[in-house]
Amino acid sequence: MDRSLVLEFARVTEAAAINCAHWIGKGQKNLADGAAVEAMRKMFDTVPISGTVVIGEGEMDEAPMLYIGEKVGKGGIEVDIAVDPLEGTNLTAKNMNGAIAVMAIAEKGGLLHAPDMYMDKIVVGPKAKGAIDINLSPEENMINVAKALGKDVSDLTIVLLERERHQYIVDAARKLGASCKFISDGDVSPVIATSFGTEGIDMMMGKGGAPEGVIAAAAIKCMGGDMQGRLTPETEEEVRRVHEMGIDDVNKVLTLDDLVSTDDVCFVATGVTKGDMLNGVRFTDKYAVTHTVVMRGVTGTVRFIEAYHDYDRKPDYVKIK
Repeated sequence: MDRSLVLEFARVTEAAAINCAHWIGKGQKNLADGAAVEAMRKMFDTVPISGTVVIGEGEMDEAPMLYIGEKVGKGGIEVDIAVDPLEGTNLTAKNMNGAIAVMAIAEKGGLLHAPDMYMDKIVVGPKAKGAIDINLSPEENMINVAKALGKDVSDLTIVLLERERHQYIVDAARKLGASCKFISDGDVSPVIATSFGTEGIDMMMGKGGAPEGVIAAAAIKCMGGDMQGRLTPETEEEVRRVHEMGIDDVNKVLTLDDLVSTDDVCFVATGVTKGDMLNGVRFTDKYAVTHTVVMRGVTGTVRFIEAYHDYDRKPDYVKIK
């Protein structure tokens, strides 16, 4: 993909973030999500791509826009797109940190078409690449990652969703003296934190959404980190969907290259509420101010963009007034 497209992609997540930011703290997570979806979909009409949504808001009969299989863009290079117009609907509704508008874009066929189910995940940054094995116990992985990072395991910090299902990870960390950082919702940003090295996060572990796992994997691919996943279907229908993906063994370990099979990938996210990595949307008398991160897999470049959107000149597809 041409590097000039990165700015076009940034405009897409910026529009989604601005449009849903009006719902921050108002307890209306569905309305916030709908606002993000609407703005993102309309902005795609301005981007010179021929895109196919491979991870989106659901099947065609479940979502009016950004449904799986929907064609977006005004024509151009063929790409696959994974979107989460508002990752952290609850965070937005409650005005809590960490909500983002996010998407990943790759050359056609470059993204795993993950169904909407859970995925076990383990993620580390570049310095611990090759040190993880999802088939090993949490204790073994923590020890191996600490060794790769050249630190004592008691100095390790693991981020995970605060869920009862993750108690076994917490128990392992406590046993080894490692620290846990708990998050309430949204695991894309914490996954990325493992590779930045500026937020004190050494690894991410636990079960979260499979679609979000693929989106996060795009960022990890761009930054040179490492990730493994394993789908965890809970119903016969979910097992069927795994098999339809061409995966015969539901216990198959998905490597980073399985999740994102190309270096020609971009990751883009705009903050909705303030987080560790991105500032949230701010409204002034004249501007809507956004903070966006864009990454390219081909070069490994990570850029942060602070943009000021003039109320009087912004097109109608962003309802910022």
